[in-house]
Amino acid sequence: MRSIIFVTAFLLAGITFAQEGITVSGNAISIKEIPPVWPGCEGSLAEKKACFKKQLVQHVVSNFKFPEGYKRGSVKEKVVVDFVINEKGKPQILGIKGGTKILQEEAKRNILAIPKMTPGQAGGKPRAIKYSMPFTF
Repeated sequence: MRSIIFVTAFLLAGITFAQEGITVSGNAISIKEIPPVWPGCEGSLAEKKACFKKQLVQHVVSNFKFPEGYKRGSVKEKVVVDFVINEKGKPQILGIKGGTKILQEEAKRNILAIPKMTPGQAGGKPRAIKYSMPFTF
């Protein structure tokens, strides 16, 4: 009888202290990535993801400044910025491809101006989440 109570208490404790986003199925362990949360985004995980995308696009459009000598529609170039929202919720540039140096610098400035947010998570711990943002001129 004691062993049944001990096993039951052990199993309940294991369930109580399980980390969010980790699923164990047989021999497989799955760790779910939870994306960063943009300031002001609330609701379910799907709503937060949709809000993040909307806010990111709005940020890029409203904060982009064409460098001197360029104007909207005068350039046919594409710049791709690879970045992460790091464990502290801040953007960090991983790499930039395409376009001229001056357009790359503007795309970089724009991404680094992203506000600090709640960092993404994996297994209940903060984690850098990678993104790729194309800028088409």
